[in-house]
Amino acid sequence: MNKKWLTIKQIDRQLNYWQSVRKKCGVPKTGWIKTLRVALSMSAAQFGDRLGLTRGRINQLENAEVNGRVKLRTLQEAANAIGCELIYAVVPKGNTTLENIIKKRAEKIAKEKIANVAHSMSLEAQSIDSKAIKIQKDLLIKELTDNLNKKLWENNKIK
Repeated sequence: MNKKWLTIKQIDRQLNYWQSVRKKCGVPKTGWIKTLRVALSMSAAQFGDRLGLTRGRINQLENAEVNGRVKLRTLQEAANAIGCELIYAVVPKGNTTLENIIKKRAEKIAKEKIANVAHSMSLEAQSIDSKAIKIQKDLLIKELTDNLNKKLWENNKIK
C-alpha cells in the first residue's frame, strides 16, 4: 500500500466520525445560529447589537443559513457573537468513503474506455470476448487506483 492510500485511509477514518455526527445530530430546522441564540434566551435585537446589525438583518442572516446562502465568515462572526465557534467539515455523501469515490471513478473510466475500444474493434470485425474485456477493464482500474494521480479526474465527460 502506498503513502497516498495510507493518507486516504486516515482521512476516511476522520470523515467517518463527522458522518456519524451528521447522522446523530443533523442540522436544526431553524439553523444553528437561531437555535443557539434562542437557547441562550437572546433576542434577535440583542444578537444584532452584538454584531452591529439590525434585527431585520439578523432575520436575513438566519434565513440565509437555513437556505444555504450564508458565507462562512458571516457564520464565524455570528458564532463568535454568541460565545461559540464555527466548525465545519466536508464529508462524502451517504456512508461512502474517499476510497470508494476513487474506486467508483476508476471503474467508470475503465468501463467507458474499454467499451469504446471494444466497439471500435467490433466495427473492424475484431471483436473481443467478454473475458478478455473484463481482464482489460480490471487492469485499467488497477492502474488508475494504484497510481492515484490527476488522470482520474481529467475527463470531465465521465461523471
